[in-house]
Amino acid sequence: MRVVVTTGKRKTSLAKATIKNGKGRVRINGLPLEILEPDVAKSRIMEALVLFGEKWKNYDIKVRVHGGGFMSQADAVRMAVATGLVQMSQDFEARSRMIEHDRTMLVGDPRRTEPKKFGGPSARSRYQKSYR
Repeated sequence: MRVVVTTGKRKTSLAKATIKNGKGRVRINGLPLEILEPDVAKSRIMEALVLFGEKWKNYDIKVRVHGGGFMSQADAVRMAVATGLVQMSQDFEARSRMIEHDRTMLVGDPRRTEPKKFGGPSARSRYQKSYR
């Protein structure tokens, strides 16, 4: 029995997906994908499964995710699942479909938040000054 473990990252979220042969069960932090809230995050994760085709139902997918916000976590899970399915099935047509649809599904997004500097409330903005 073959098992593939992949990771997905987005901002500060980190997802680790374990994919093995099974009956098409998808669990994220112990919860089935069907009851995952909010629906926006669920549909974002489902994109990877829909683009892969019906063959994903031959695999059981178990994902652990932590850090970041719910949308960042959803993108990390999507990336881990997509790369895991491509590795498990060796289906390079599905890989090209995913990259054509959205490249961040398989390739990481290197953007990070810029650190705050002195002299202002955030990274770039400065406190106002007046001479009167």
